[in-house]
Parts: sequence; structure tokens; C-alpha cells
Amino acid sequence: MDEKLKELEKQYNEVPIPKELDFVVENALKQGKKKRKKRAPQWLLGSAAAAMLFTAGLNVSPAMARTLSDIPVVGSVVKVLTWTEYEVKEETYDANIKVPSIENLENKGLANALNEKYRSEGKALYNDFVAEVGDLKANGGGHLGVDSGYDVKTDNDQILSIGRYTVNTVGSSSTTMHYDTIDKQNEILITLPMLFKDNSYIKTISENITEQMRKQAASDSDKTYWVKGGGIPDEELFDEFKVIKADQQFYISDKGKLVISFDKYEVAPGYMGVVEFEIPTDVLKNDLVSSNYIH
Repeated sequence: MDEKLKELEKQYNEVPIPKELDFVVENALKQGKKKRKKRAPQWLLGSAAAAMLFTAGLNVSPAMARTLSDIPVVGSVVKVLTWTEYEVKEETYDANIKVPSIENLENKGLANALNEKYRSEGKALYNDFVAEVGDLKANGGGHLGVDSGYDVKTDNDQILSIGRYTVNTVGSSSTTMHYDTIDKQNEILITLPMLFKDNSYIKTISENITEQMRKQAASDSDKTYWVKGGGIPDEELFDEFKVIKADQQFYISDKGKLVISFDKYEVAPGYMGVVEFEIPTDVLKNDLVSSNYIH
């Protein structure tokens, strides 16, 4: 065994195995005893157990995930991991900030740029929180909370869409979403404008979303939007939605559909939270550059 493999084996063996894995292993053994009458081939049982333990390990131990991602054979299955986590838990101050890391892109320049962005944003969010807490304490105290993390929206052979959310709580709360969508085959970051022939998509998408808002408001009294006919009296439409931004937040769903996202308060009252609209591909077909991503 060469020195590289010895070092990787050493790193792997030194990773602490969380108690949760002991529970998983114990249950797996118990289930195996119960099912001996219908035994599967040994190679299949071994593969399934290895996959189960590996997945459990990633979920409960970021350190284990980072170590395993250095090994070429298994590193290829690692998609998005928690790189670090900032936590503050005090009586009236609470912060939980999870910073994602994209591990397996061959395009190291793109991976490094995205990961550096995530890390810089996470650190800045934490530093801002600490500074605000300091100001509050110096002025008699108060309440402050921030919850930030990520959600993998799509992960298939072609597309990786990751959404990063931030919830700030000061009296009321605000929620923002930011998405990155990656073409895994060509190793490029997909932007909204690059999907379309020209900027006509802004009008096309905006009109469809306005129509969806009105239909939802008409069929569900619990849904309201800041558009005429959106369930809010015209005299209360102080900030009416008209068009999306050219770089409006979006992701591509597992079925190849374009989903447009709006932050809390952006197009609707706060109780609606973050809202999303899937745009029918038939509506977009004349504006799309191709059907490679949206179909």
C-alpha cells in the first residue's frame, strides 16, 4: 500500500464514529436476524449496509464526510455538505448558521468561488449577529435571532440546485432565499438570463405569475398577493407587483421546470412567507434558448 493510501486509511480510522452509528448498526443486525429465512445474496447485503452506514455517517458527522470526500472512489457521491456551523444560544439571543460546501465539482474554480461565497456570507452573518447582540446588551438588552441554512432543491444527473435561506427575527421575522443552479455535466453556473433568447422572458414570466396569483386568490381565501385581483383591496396596494427582476431568484426542479422564488414580503403579506411559482414550459417555449434545461 503506498503512502497516500496509508494516510487516507489513517485519516478514516481516526474519524470518531458517532453514537448514532452504533444505533444504526445494532438495528441493522437485529433486522438481519429477523429476516434470515429470506436471505439476500451476501454481496447485496454488504452493499446496502455500506451505503446505509455511509449515508448515516455523512448526516451525523461533517468531519467524517470531509474525510471521506478526499478519497476518489467515494468522494464522487458527496454533493453538498455542511462545511461549518455557527451557534449561539442565550436566553434572548439565538443564532444557528449552517454553511454549505459543494465538494465534488471537477471545475475547481467554480467550486472554490461558490464555497468562498458561502463561507464569506456565513461569517459575515455571524459577525453581524454578534455585533448587534453587543449593541443590544449595551443598551439594556433585547431579542435577536437568526437562522440560516440550505436546502438542496434538485440533485440529479444534470442539475444541482441549492437554496440558501436566512431568517432574521427582530420583533417580526424576514426570510430571504438565494439559489445557485449548476449544470453538473458541463460544470457551469446557470443564470436566469442565459436560459432565454432575449429579455422578453421578463414580461412573459411576470404575466404568467400575475395570472397565477389571481387564480390562487380567487380559489383560496387564505392566499393574497400584491396585485390587482390578488385578494387585497386596490386602495391597500402600496407596492403592487408588476414584473420580476432580470436576475430574479429561481431554481430548476427535478422535472426540468422553472421555479421562480420571492422572498417574504416581496410580493405578498408576511404570513405568506417565501412564495414560489412553477412556470409552465409551454408559456416559455418561444423565449427559451433550448430545451436542454427547461422542458
